[in-house]
Amino acid sequence: MTIRVLVAEDQAAVRAALVMIVGSAPDIEVVGEAADGEEAVRLALALRPDVVLMDIQMPRLDGVGATRAIVAEDAAQVLVLTTFDLDEYVFGALRAGAAGFLLKDADADSLIEGIRTVARGDGALAPSVTRRLISSVARPGRTDTAEARAAVSALTGREREVLVCLGEGLSNSLIADRLGMAEATTKTHVSRILAKLSLSSRVQAAVLAQELGIVPGR
Repeated sequence: MTIRVLVAEDQAAVRAALVMIVGSAPDIEVVGEAADGEEAVRLALALRPDVVLMDIQMPRLDGVGATRAIVAEDAAQVLVLTTFDLDEYVFGALRAGAAGFLLKDADADSLIEGIRTVARGDGALAPSVTRRLISSVARPGRTDTAEARAAVSALTGREREVLVCLGEGLSNSLIADRLGMAEATTKTHVSRILAKLSLSSRVQAAVLAQELGIVPGR
């Protein structure tokens, strides 16, 4: 199935390069381009792409605000592009529901694979980087513990096991291997966890798991 992508980047030359790289993949189609955050939101709602490739710093509305608006409408998965590794903009975008992030200097193969990864429901980072990122974003005790624990306690036993794996930064395939189930079943569990916990992305679920201290070693 073709992955439909919206590219949001304010610099015309950079946007053109991203469109060229992304469009070169046989299974990806660029369905729109946005030069600022407000246009990104408008086009995402109109086009309903699978993935929005989102520059974090843009005029009129930055990538964090645009991500929040797009995720709130369940219009697309958002993959954030940033110049800086693990800065406050990245944290803000992930808390707003972004599915992952890549650095702007990522090579073409990494960019294309990141889009594919987000489109199939995984975070767009290697597990080791994901764990570091989640640990940086998470602040133990910051979550409304009583309310969050009540929601987590309503999960099934299997769903709790999957949530712990998410907190460790594991992809769907790695979770499936660890828990001995099909990857499609894992994806279903992740979707149910997000719905039950009123979360927008697996990264948010991972952060919650760490903030509640249910991940081994936390």
